[in-house]
Amino acid sequence: MPTTAELDTSVPLPAPLAELHLHLEGTLEPAAIFELAGRNGIVLPYAGVDDLAERYRFTGLQSFLDLYFANMSTLVTQADFEDMTRRYLLRAHAAGVRHAEVFVDPQAHTARGIATGTVLHGVHAAMRRAAAELHMTGGIIVCALRDQPPADAMDMLDTSLATGVPLLGLGLSSAEAGHPPADFREVFAAAGEAGLRRVAHAGEEGPPEYIWQALDLLGAERIDHGVRCLEDPALVARLAAERIPLTVCPLSNVCLRVVDRLADHPLRRMLDAGLAVCVNSDDPAYFGGYLDDNLRACADTLRLDRAALDLLAANSIAASFASEARKRDLLDQLAAHAPADLRGAR
Repeated sequence: MPTTAELDTSVPLPAPLAELHLHLEGTLEPAAIFELAGRNGIVLPYAGVDDLAERYRFTGLQSFLDLYFANMSTLVTQADFEDMTRRYLLRAHAAGVRHAEVFVDPQAHTARGIATGTVLHGVHAAMRRAAAELHMTGGIIVCALRDQPPADAMDMLDTSLATGVPLLGLGLSSAEAGHPPADFREVFAAAGEAGLRRVAHAGEEGPPEYIWQALDLLGAERIDHGVRCLEDPALVARLAAERIPLTVCPLSNVCLRVVDRLADHPLRRMLDAGLAVCVNSDDPAYFGGYLDDNLRACADTLRLDRAALDLLAANSIAASFASEARKRDLLDQLAAHAPADLRGAR
């Protein structure tokens, strides 16, 4: 996979963009982890920033999750969660993101004694500030950790709603293999009754059947990842016909060995199949780049032309849970940024 420095930066990227698959805890860069550890008196088991950065090489999803959850120990106060979110939003804004629907994992924090209110109030404060200062819209999606009991997920949902922090939706994340969406029917039904939007990770390391379950049993409106849908032609036909969005994360898929090389990524095939796919960064501090890095790498390696990039951007906006008026505004801005004479240019 080429480094950012090796990519063709002459390719103009589309803007504005929406980011719909982003784990806030996955935006903790090594330097930020050491800064938080120093602030909170935490001794890290790493020799330094470089030593930690060297460990950002993974053999699969579980090896990533082990480090991901360990590094969360540096997040303690509401200010920590606000600062983490603020850093991400500033970086995303620089990448052209104007609407961000962010994932957060309350269960991972309550398990170590951090109150859900501490987490969500910190995240919300940063998002309010970004709305006022950067004119960014978005929302918070709390995720159920699928490797934990479904009853714990229900407790997380109830506690999150009780904080009074505005929530956009409920998601399903963490280790997929052996943890089918069907296990979480009750908590997703409760989320729907509470007026929350519903999304689910499926078809990353899990089989296409998990995508069917997420749609039919959880009422998922978007599928996060979903790259294995191509193994099931009937599923592809349904996803295309119903315009069900797929929030694909190419650099993540390479880092976690879903594909061996970016050149093998199915993004182009998914577009050719008429799927409503968009590109996202997942856990950018761990997987080699933010949204602009992902788009540029895909443009360079998969030879995506400007029309394909514009389509990915438009898909991201259309797939968002923004208001219809906000979607129209962002799509109008995108059209102004990408005049017809640039389409197809490299």
